Amino acid sequence: MEILAEVVRSGLVESRHRGVAVRVDPAGEVVWSLGDPGTVIFPRSANKPLQAMGMLRAGLPLDGRLLALASASHSGEQFHLDAVREILSIAGLDESALQTPPSYPLDPHVHADHLRAGGVREPIYMDCSGKHAAMLLTCVVNDWDTSTYLDPDHPLQQVITATFTELTDGPPSVVGVDGCGAPLLATPVQQLARAIGRIVQQPSGSAGARLSGAMREHPEYVSGTGRAERDLVRAIPGTIAKSGAESVYVVALPDGSAFAVKIEDGAERPLYAVMARMLELAGLDAPILHERPVVLGGGKQVGELRTAF
Repeated sequence: MEILAEVVRSGLVESRHRGVAVRVDPAGEVVWSLGDPGTVIFPRSANKPLQAMGMLRAGLPLDGRLLALASASHSGEQFHLDAVREILSIAGLDESALQTPPSYPLDPHVHADHLRAGGVREPIYMDCSGKHAAMLLTCVVNDWDTSTYLDPDHPLQQVITATFTELTDGPPSVVGVDGCGAPLLATPVQQLARAIGRIVQQPSGSAGARLSGAMREHPEYVSGTGRAERDLVRAIPGTIAKSGAESVYVVALPDGSAFAVKIEDGAERPLYAVMARMLELAGLDAPILHERPVVLGGGKQVGELRTAF
């Protein structure tokens, strides 16, 4: 992996973050990369658009904000929770059907408010609960068992894996278990970028067009009102963006060109600055792309996080 970002304090490079950054063209071929684009990673929640594509192909009857939530790592804001319950209601289920681990809201401010109100960990607050609600609804419309929907051999997961295999041009390199308990499919960084680009290129009326439209029109449902993905999608019209745990980020442009980055140490600190630099090199410009984390000393800026390319 290559050095993608450095933290500079008082003129001295204090820390470095290595990783892999890849840009692919609409055909999915590498335009440029730093590090080996064939590096196999767990995309974590950056896989959610691919999982949502599998659900749509299996008959998931959602569009708009609820479909956006199906691909979300939501912040746990009230509108997210309401939408999760709405999907479950369509399925004729309640929160007890969710197999997400009990969690607090992902957004730190929402988390703090929840604690002040005496709140506890609950499955619906887990940031993947929208995806899980959509998985349950997909099972209901197909008359599949809802109690085993996370089993890798379940028909739902088999459809998702087949869709993943098609979009990434190969079967999962490794099948693991994600933080939410769902099967986690590994792929090379280049193939992840290629898959996201293919979703946005699908014709009007297709599953890909429905999903990419929902993600563009309702980015706050994909992430939250205070999240970088939402801000990027609003700043650069036509994009879709999705981050994943352990510092993974994918962005696709309307023409199907796409970008993927994985920070080796899993730190989120450099992630958005690195993606912003990748988009700048592609000729895009928006105020958000010029924002960089600052390094403070005594309450004043004494350095910065800077990209190394």
